[in-house]
Amino acid sequence: MGKKMAVVGAGAAGSYIGAFLTREGHDIVLIDMWGEHVEKMNSNGIDVSGSQGPFNVPVQAYHFYDASQLKEKYDIIFFAMKSYDTIWAAHFAKNLLSPNGVLVSNQNCMNDLTLASIVGFEREIGCVMSGITVGLWEPGHVNRGGQPGKDRGHDVFRVGELHGRITPRAEEIAELLSCIDGSRATSNIWGERWSKLTTNASSNPITAMTGLGSNGAAELPEARRLQIEISKESCRVALAQNFDVEPIKGITADVWSRANEGDVYEELDEKFLPNPGASDWKSSMSQDVTKGRKTEVTLMNGYISEQGALAGIPTPVNTAITSVVDEIDRGVREADVVNIKEVLARAGIT
Repeated sequence: MGKKMAVVGAGAAGSYIGAFLTREGHDIVLIDMWGEHVEKMNSNGIDVSGSQGPFNVPVQAYHFYDASQLKEKYDIIFFAMKSYDTIWAAHFAKNLLSPNGVLVSNQNCMNDLTLASIVGFEREIGCVMSGITVGLWEPGHVNRGGQPGKDRGHDVFRVGELHGRITPRAEEIAELLSCIDGSRATSNIWGERWSKLTTNASSNPITAMTGLGSNGAAELPEARRLQIEISKESCRVALAQNFDVEPIKGITADVWSRANEGDVYEELDEKFLPNPGASDWKSSMSQDVTKGRKTEVTLMNGYISEQGALAGIPTPVNTAITSVVDEIDRGVREADVVNIKEVLARAGIT
């Protein structure tokens, strides 16, 4: 397209996007705060492994300090920072945007309004990354979970304007990302955000607080119950606020909201059973706990609780799991399977 691009936040998602777009021949730089990762990318490029690897591609990477001295302005900035770094990093990214540039949020959680308030509502566009697991366990090496050659077939990237109309630039960005995976423009970015939020909130903290992988957690009926309860609460909150939530695991938000019904519960429980063909993946939040980093739990499950309070919808499980994972963040609790029972107890579930 002849446009200058940047990735602000070259963690797992940002490195993955940057590697593919660089390989495709686009003019793109990667900016991150992990010095060792930046040095490794500059010296050896990015190694991509997993379901769509392996390959290596040379990239141009900068630490935030060095990027602050860049004179270039960028037409498209892919913003993949942790949610708790949104505000300061958005101000940083704003200084790098060209006058008609757009910031594309590839973040988890619900940060679009915050970003738009900083860079301008006409300069922010949402991009939900659905059904993808990527990890950055060592500098310069990003890995995507899944089976080689079998992990495509659905639209990972859903690109949408905050006002809900499909625009040429949304279609342009979706086409740009299609070199990585299935991609499309959407008129329902808020419904996509709530669907992704529900998916993340029901899975990320489970592996984070137990130390288990996805399949290990799926073996435990109590863990699956927490996942169903989290999803139920999230959908009830979203529906109370009149969001058109996209299906979660192929099931509508209305069905999730009725999880207390016996036959419905059984249907939903099947969605969290172990997948024999899948790897025992650890979520991004679990990766954070393993690395001793702060998690996004207060901006994920905590956000659901906050919105529930505003809508008058009880969210005892989201509130309980937020408090338990927050204690792990603060170093007063260890990741362990016993935390499942602690969440159930705090939520008043027997």
